[in-house]
This record gives sequence, C-alpha cells and structure tokens, in this order.
Amino acid sequence: MVPPPRYAGRDEEEPMSKQTPKKLTPERYAARFHAEKAALQRHYCSVFKFWRMCVFKKCRKARACSGDAQVCLKRRVQEIAREAQWQARQHILASTPAQAGPPERGAREFLPAALAAL
Repeated sequence: MVPPPRYAGRDEEEPMSKQTPKKLTPERYAARFHAEKAALQRHYCSVFKFWRMCVFKKCRKARACSGDAQVCLKRRVQEIAREAQWQARQHILASTPAQAGPPERGAREFLPAALAAL
C-alpha cells in the first residue's frame, strides 16, 4: 500500500487548520430558498407535463413550463396522485448533490403539493 503524499512544510504533529464556513444571513438564506423553490416548481410542472394542457402557446411549443410555474403547479397539482408526487420528490432527493446547501436541501424536502402552497 502506498502511503499518502506528504505536504511540503507540514510536520506530523502540526494540526491542520479547519475554517468554519460562513453563516448565511437570513436574507441570503431566504433568497436561495426562494430561488430553489421557483426552480423546483418549474421542474415539477415539466415532469408532470402540465404544458400539454397549458393555455400559453410558449409552454406547449417548448414542451416545458415557460410561464408562471407557481400558478400552474397550484392549479394542477391536485390532479396528480400523491404516490406520483412522492416518487418525483424521491428522484429530486436522490439527485441532490452532496455539496448542496441547507436552503436548497430544505426546499427539496417538500412534496409538489406542499411546494405549491408555499
């Protein structure tokens, strides 16, 4: 087994410095949470293919939500079975990167119906 490389200028006894990450201000946390919420709402509208029955031509043409995702999700999410919503959320949680911050992780915990009510 090959030993790990030694770092120049470091002694065995010298502890490595650990910098604590900067705390998020409440304003910055809220901004990141709302940005993630908006992205998730648009994603859920596209996943559930709400664009098929959308009144906006640009949504149908793009085959994705291109309008107000919050209104669209709030109006149509009750048509989707809870099991399908849960599976969509599980897919989102599984694809969440390890370095995602607390605001993004918090927003991804909501089911689409709860996200529409926020």
